[in-house]
Amino acid sequence: MTAITTQIEIPNASLPGSALAAAAEITPMQLAQRANQATPIAFTSMRVWDAIASMVVGTPAADDLGLVTGTPGTHQPKLSSGDVKAAGAVSRKVAFELEVPANYDDGESFAVRFSAGMETTVADVSATIDLQAYKPSGTGTVGSDLVTTAAQSINSLTAADKDFVIDATGIDPGDKLICVLTIATNDAATATAVTACVYSALRRCDTRG
Repeated sequence: MTAITTQIEIPNASLPGSALAAAAEITPMQLAQRANQATPIAFTSMRVWDAIASMVVGTPAADDLGLVTGTPGTHQPKLSSGDVKAAGAVSRKVAFELEVPANYDDGESFAVRFSAGMETTVADVSATIDLQAYKPSGTGTVGSDLVTTAAQSINSLTAADKDFVIDATGIDPGDKLICVLTIATNDAATATAVTACVYSALRRCDTRG
């Protein structure tokens, strides 16, 4: 006796009904991956980097970046180093918490993107942006820095995207990361304003569903 195999192809959306049963057992891995899904990181969630109980300052000073609002309806809020002309080497920072979404495709791409650049004049030596990200242990400590991307230059009057990759092996869906953003400038002789700014921050990661 010869076995007969029959294959039936059902065109997409040709079956009756428009919804799955509430008890349908669909795992996240059966859902389509959405690559590099972007979620804004609000500047209003930023904190003083070494006093995280305090909101980000409005005027940059000492080692703190400032959240400069300008005129509502005219200017875009931004993180600013303030004018650091002829100030030599200066590092200013801000901290923020970053959630790993529950639908993060575990082990896949995870990064933070900043749009940043200089205003008025570039620094005569250098201007860079850097990110550190730490995963709390749950017992009062944190692990090592999970960011695998080195500091990047922003010493240009044209703002550009700067991506910082986070080690996917060190995070899981639902985790929280403690992040520190640093702008380091070095200007020795410029007479006009030298101001480094960050105009936006995005979490970009692969998700399912």
